[in-house]
Amino acid sequence: MTFHISRLIETAYSLAECPTWDEKTNKLLWADIQGHTIQAMDWTSKSIETYSFDNEVGSFGLTDDGRLIVAVWDKIILFDPQSGEKTTLAEIESDLPQTRLNDGKVGPDGAFWVGTMDTSSPREPIANLYRVDATGEVSHIRDGLQVSNGLAWSPDGTWLYHSDSSPGWVEAYTFDPASGSLGAKMLYVQQTNETGRPDGATIDTEGNYWSAGVSAGVLNCFAPDGSQIHAIAMPVPKPTMPCFCGTNLDQLVVTSLQPGGEGPDSLSGSLFLVEGHGHKGLPTHRFRSL
Repeated sequence: MTFHISRLIETAYSLAECPTWDEKTNKLLWADIQGHTIQAMDWTSKSIETYSFDNEVGSFGLTDDGRLIVAVWDKIILFDPQSGEKTTLAEIESDLPQTRLNDGKVGPDGAFWVGTMDTSSPREPIANLYRVDATGEVSHIRDGLQVSNGLAWSPDGTWLYHSDSSPGWVEAYTFDPASGSLGAKMLYVQQTNETGRPDGATIDTEGNYWSAGVSAGVLNCFAPDGSQIHAIAMPVPKPTMPCFCGTNLDQLVVTSLQPGGEGPDSLSGSLFLVEGHGHKGLPTHRFRSL
């Protein structure tokens, strides 16, 4: 299979993450983490709106009332793009200055699932995974993590995928899409520095798990049984997350980050369009607000 990879826009970011497709507005949104912003690009005109926050935006999700649910360092915020109003829904690990909120997604249960990461080096297993509902209740899901990442759900919502980027594993849990409760857990994939430790992820309509191999400059794709289908070489060393987007959800965009020491002409930090993959994505789940 031949893939064609091109730059989506000319702008590059220090750390672009969390690409998210909004089919209601025909926009692709992503986080400029170190710029403390969310970018929203009209897919047709390529015009971009910028929403600013007080601290690093680890991730965000869409809501059923047109707002965004945003992870801003140690706070979960409901943000209205129309009015600019921000409402704090919950605080997470505000007593741990060493951690911040990282990868987060809305699940088929309508809750926001979000993890934390240790920001120090070397990282320690002090981070966690949480579930946040519309009342602001925070449920602790898993501990012992270094960089919680890779959240995605199977097409029927009965499997939850979750990774830790530092040790390189991806776990799969049986999942109740109605209640959000977890069942049995298994090791789905184990990656290395050479094969691409897992960063952000998405799922296609066939249940394949697409994972940004942030340590190896690749976009990996795994079948539901964990076997590898694709290892797509990216034009940058550190891709961060894939997202299916466009009217037919058949366009694949991948964000990336800028490693230290790269020159001004580097493509790192750009968003890329990957063509020739032959797959389609799933509609984005929306947070069920009160």
